[in-house]
Parts: sequence; C-alpha cells; structure tokens
Amino acid sequence: MSLLERFLPEYDVRERREGVVTADRERAYAALRALDLERSPPVRVLFFLRTLPERLRGGRRARRPRTFLESALSQGWRVLAEDPGRELVLGAVTRPWEPIVRFRGIAAEEFAGFSEPGNAKIAWSISAEDAEAGRTRLAIETRVQTTDPKSRRKFRRYWLAFGVGIRLIRVFALAEVRRALRRGSA
Repeated sequence: MSLLERFLPEYDVRERREGVVTADRERAYAALRALDLERSPPVRVLFFLRTLPERLRGGRRARRPRTFLESALSQGWRVLAEDPGRELVLGAVTRPWEPIVRFRGIAAEEFAGFSEPGNAKIAWSISAEDAEAGRTRLAIETRVQTTDPKSRRKFRRYWLAFGVGIRLIRVFALAEVRRALRRGSA
C-alpha cells in the first residue's frame, strides 16, 4: 500500500502521471522533490491564470519559494508522511472552486477522518521506484475527496473548468525533472 492510500483510500478524483527516467532512484527522487516548476514557461502561464482573480482584487503574490514543494508548504499544505527516497505525501483542505484559494493543513492523524462540510480534501504524492538497471519510475498522483454532496457538485464544475490545466502541470513537471537530471542540477 502506498503512503497516499493511507490518507485518501476513497476519492472523487484521482489524477496520476508517471514516467521512467535514466537515473538511480535516490537521484531521481531528489530531482522530483527539488522540482522548480517556474522553469517551465507553460506552467508559469497556468499559475498566472490561476492567481489572476486574487491579483485583480489587489492582492499581491508573495515571492515564491524556489521549489514546488517549498511553495506548497508556504501556502498551507502539510507533509502527511514521507518514506525518504521513495514517497512523499502532502495534504490540505480547501475550496478550490472559490476565486481565491486558501489551503489549510490538517495533521496527518486527523486527515483521513476529516469531514467538515463545504470542503475538499486534497492529498498528492511524489514517488520513485526502481525500474530496470539505472532507471527509475517516477509518479505524481493527486486524489481529491469532497466532504458533502454540495461540495462535490462545486468541485466537479471546478474540475471540468481547470482539470485539463492541472493534468498538464503534471506532464510538464515530469518533463522538467527529466531536464534537471540531464543538466545534472538535481
């Protein structure tokens, strides 16, 4: 059982992308953990569009930490579990359908049972497993579980509008990890 499975075994949406890279597992995992999505122009555009409502309301985007992981943690996500060199799971509670999205971290021991109406629980993981010699299978997986029927309807509309962009970010993320490994910057 994956660590992610422990925190969100049942879900409304599951999005998983994976790919094989030429690197040993430890190096590949480190590159995935150190991923800097700001290096990807298409991802920068998607993030810009997602934060546009807040910008239009006069909000300022704080200087973003260097890695995607640091950025997630600075926005309120919490590490739920990690098996170093193999898998990392983050989670938060949010209402992604609102124009300005806020993430609220929940303690690992409370996450699976959280059921406060009006929310979506989101957990995502990055993982690395050995493939054939000198290669590693990397995966990025997100699971979402809403806490009530009204939230489920709101989330489905949100996912219909933004799901394609979210899926594309994972494709670009894996491509960026491959580039980082080739550059030797991982």
